[in-house]
Amino acid sequence: MNPSLQHPKQRTEVRQASLVEAALQLAAKHSPAEITTGDLAEAIGISQGAVFKHFASKEAIWLSVIDWATSTLITRLQAAALQGDASHQAIHGRCAMVPHAEETPPLSALLALKAVFMAHVDFVMTYPGVPRIIFQELQSPGDSALKLRVQSLMQRYRQLIMQLLQQAVQQRRVAPDADLQAAVVLFIGAIQGLVMQAMISGDLAAMAQQASGVFAIFEHGMLDKRPSF
Repeated sequence: MNPSLQHPKQRTEVRQASLVEAALQLAAKHSPAEITTGDLAEAIGISQGAVFKHFASKEAIWLSVIDWATSTLITRLQAAALQGDASHQAIHGRCAMVPHAEETPPLSALLALKAVFMAHVDFVMTYPGVPRIIFQELQSPGDSALKLRVQSLMQRYRQLIMQLLQQAVQQRRVAPDADLQAAVVLFIGAIQGLVMQAMISGDLAAMAQQASGVFAIFEHGMLDKRPSF
């Protein structure tokens, strides 16, 4: 459709999406605090004044960025968890059809956790600007609207990981006396550590290379080592 023929609301939605995308791309290379509305306007080819036809303020742009990141990341992680579970069910189903096959213990929650871990790493590699924005807001003093929105994202993330860990305990794959709150902190911290090292070195590909090994250490520490009878 010719942009000139679009309804004003549609044109605004397109511009808003373009500004959010520009903010993400610029944040991948620059400190979000240093990105101006002029930078965003130049990135999508409009005047600085035109930016405020689509967003009431610079803060409103970053709030939309966080909302997009939250929706996209959580959706991807939930899908990864389900895919990890489905992959296990398919493998287990094939084994069950083999006569006298050794029974396979339920592993789906741990596989789902690994799938979530790897999906998060993939998300950061695709959108490296997101962790820069999150780190900046979490370190800022006070309780701004942006910081509260980032905290909401982190809360939803923690809830997802906690649910998977609780399932793993129920499946007797994680020790029943494991400190799950600490495990959630460790899970998130492991990803943050990978991200920070990648940002310092400038080598995003290193995250993908190291992610499986890092998760394996986390998983080994969580396994239920009680003898099975």
